[in-house]
Amino acid sequence: MATVKELRELSREELLGRVADLKKQIFEMTNKKNTGVLDSTADLQKTRREIARVLTVARETELRAAAAGAGPKA
Repeated sequence: MATVKELRELSREELLGRVADLKKQIFEMTNKKNTGVLDSTADLQKTRREIARVLTVARETELRAAAAGAGPKA
């Protein structure tokens, strides 16, 4: 699990790649849960929160870039 500070250092493409990996993990954990193999169901919630954290940071960088691109209007 990465901290928000570490996530802010990544590029948008790296963040979206991380989201794809985390979604793959969710899929695998859900299958394990359904077959009774998953050890800790808390890992599902932790992974979902990690996805939300990554998407939030991606959106922050997008908004920051848009604000910097717009600049003050004269």
